[in-house]
Amino acid sequence: MRQLQFFATLLLMNASVQFANADECVVAIDAGDALSYSKQAITIPSSCASATINFTHNGSLPAAVMGHNWVLAKTADLQGIQNDGNVAGMSGGYLKDGDSRILAATNIIGGGESASITFPTKSLEAGGDYSFFCTVMSHSVVMKGSFTISG
Repeated sequence: MRQLQFFATLLLMNASVQFANADECVVAIDAGDALSYSKQAITIPSSCASATINFTHNGSLPAAVMGHNWVLAKTADLQGIQNDGNVAGMSGGYLKDGDSRILAATNIIGGGESASITFPTKSLEAGGDYSFFCTVMSHSVVMKGSFTISG
């Protein structure tokens, strides 16, 4: 009987560790009517097969006035993506269509709206130099942060 209790305890401990790891693969981040994200850095463990970003605009202004998106790319590609996003403009979602430099991106959202993006992390290297940023109206000048795969 004690052996059965021991194995049941181990099973429960393992399940709780798996749930904790899953929580580490999901990140909530928000922005408002000011030009800033609620986080300046995001770290995802290399054990996560995918990452989910739950992005919320907690401001009151509509997307046409103060919209934001959440874009992930190699830091070296940020300015090029932003430049091409400026050409695409609002009608193009401030992102160049089919841009392979973009690793993940949400739609543009306004006050009271949310967007989520789930993307695989297997192609991201641990310790690589990645950034998340907003491409709407060149917000990336001040609205950006580091994204790291740890491990």
